[in-house]
Amino acid sequence: MTTCRLCGSASLVGVVDLGATPPCERFLAAEQLDEPETTYPLHLRVCTDCWLAQIPALITPQDTFTEYAYYSSYSTSWVEHARRFVADAAGRLRPRFVVEVASNDGYLLRHVVERGIRCLGIEPSVNVGQAARDNGVPTLTAFLGPETAAAVRAEHGPADLVVANNVYAHIPDVVGFTRGLRALLDDEGWVSIEVQHLLTLMELNQYDTIYHEHFQYYTVASAERALASGGLSLVDVELLPTHGGSIRLWARPSELGAEPSPRVAEVLAAEKAAGLHELSGYAQFAERVARVRRELLSFLLDAAAQGRTVVGYGAPGKGNTLLNHCGIRPDLLRYTVDRNPYKHGRFTPGARIPVLPPEQIAADRPDYVLVLPWNLREELTAQLSYVREWGGRLVFPIPRLEIV
Repeated sequence: MTTCRLCGSASLVGVVDLGATPPCERFLAAEQLDEPETTYPLHLRVCTDCWLAQIPALITPQDTFTEYAYYSSYSTSWVEHARRFVADAAGRLRPRFVVEVASNDGYLLRHVVERGIRCLGIEPSVNVGQAARDNGVPTLTAFLGPETAAAVRAEHGPADLVVANNVYAHIPDVVGFTRGLRALLDDEGWVSIEVQHLLTLMELNQYDTIYHEHFQYYTVASAERALASGGLSLVDVELLPTHGGSIRLWARPSELGAEPSPRVAEVLAAEKAAGLHELSGYAQFAERVARVRRELLSFLLDAAAQGRTVVGYGAPGKGNTLLNHCGIRPDLLRYTVDRNPYKHGRFTPGARIPVLPPEQIAADRPDYVLVLPWNLREELTAQLSYVREWGGRLVFPIPRLEIV
C-alpha cells in the first residue's frame, strides 16, 4: 500500500503489524488439511491527511463474499438489535421503500417485510442471499456500485431509507460504494450505516477485528470525509454497544444542506481528545496488542501444564485473527464450537482448530471455555451458564484477559 484509498495521500503510517494470516472466513474441510494455505500480510496503517485507518486490499470482496460462512440470524442479540432499529426507523421516517446493502440472510429486512413495507436486499453471497429469499425477503445477488445502484433505481424506484450495516469497512472502493448508496437514495431520503468505531477499537484493544475482510476502520471524522466523496452529508451519529463499540451514521444527500446534529460535534471532540486526529493516539497500540497476546498465551500454557482442558466458543472472523496472531493450535485449544452448521466438521483457517456443534461442550465438561466472540458477552454468558454446573469457567481475551 503506497497511497490512501480515500484521499490518495502517500502519508501512511504503520499502527500495528499482525504478521501474515489466511483470510478469516476460509474454513477448511478435512480433505484440505494436507494442502497449503495462502496467507496475506495484516498491517494496519493510518493516513495522516484524512485519518482513515486501512489495510492493503490484498483480497477482493469477490474472493470472500460470493460464498460466505457468516449468517447474521444465528446471533439472537443481533436480530433483536435489527428489530429495534426497524421499529424506530419505521416510526420516525415512515419509509415506503427500504433497501439494505449487504443484507445477509434477511435478519433485518424480515422485520420490514412483517410491517408490510416494500423492501429489497442487495447481497453478494449466493448462499446467504438464498436463505433470505427462502424466508420471504426479496434479495438481489450483487455487489453494490454505481451501476448496480442505477439498475435497481431504474427497476424499483429510489429508496426512502438505505441501510448498510457492517459493510462500509468491507469494500476497498470506498468512493464507488458511497456513490452507489447515493444513487439508490431518494433526493430527500436517509442513509443509515453501522460500522465499528475506531475509537473503541483502539481504547479497548479490539485488534482481533482487524482482518482481511475489513479494508478500513473509521472514526467519525474519516467517515464524514468518506460520505462526502459520494455526495452524502453526515447529519447525525449514534454510539452503539454492538461489536464492542460501533457508530450509526445518518446521512442525507449533500444538496439538501442539512446541518449536523450536536452529537456529531460531541463524538468528534471525543475522538480528538483520544488523539485519533493526530499520530499520538496510535503510538502505543502495538504494545497493547502484544500484551493481550502474552496474557492469553501465558494462560493457555499454564492450563496445559496443569492438565486443564480448554475449548473455544464461537468461530467468528475476529477469533481467527486472534488464534493466528497468538500462534494457538489444537494442543492449547482442543476445539471450538459454533451454532452455524455450515462450519461443523471444518477447521479454522491457519490455526486449524476443529469446529464442532455447541453440544460438545456439555458432553466434554472442559475446565475453561475461551469465548472468541467476546462482543456478545452478555448473550453468551447466559447461553453458557450451564458450564458452572461442573465448575467450568469462561475466559474473555479482550480487552484484557478475564476469567469468570
